Amino acid sequence: MKTAAKLMMGLLFSAVSVGAIAQDSPSYKDGPVIALSYIKTRPGKFDDYMAFLDSQFKALMNANKQAGLIFDYHVYQAQPRTPNEPDVILAVTYANFAALDKSTEADAVSAKVLGSLSTQAKQTADRGVMRDIIGGELVRELVLK
Repeated sequence: MKTAAKLMMGLLFSAVSVGAIAQDSPSYKDGPVIALSYIKTRPGKFDDYMAFLDSQFKALMNANKQAGLIFDYHVYQAQPRTPNEPDVILAVTYANFAALDKSTEADAVSAKVLGSLSTQAKQTADRGVMRDIIGGELVRELVLK
């Protein structure tokens, strides 16, 4: 009987130990990183900004996708609750935070699609009459196991 009791205590201790070890590992894994840009279009310029997104922005994002620099991109319309909130949200999905460090490759893709740095600077200035950048953030998906 003592042997059976010792065996039961050993099994109970093993079960508790395994449970404690299992709880030490996270219940999720790191997923992709999404860069969000919050845009407020200026009055009467929403359609102009959408035309830009449908041309130059889409061409650049598709080239970045083809080069393996990003996973995907999305454009969302938001309903601002206050005058200081965005009405457009741009989302670009990267594999991880390290993928954001590929600026040399991204610059090469931008130059191929949009032209020289001076041309890109002029295009950025031209977009300034259509929209204001309210802000942005990086978020990481946590994939539950």
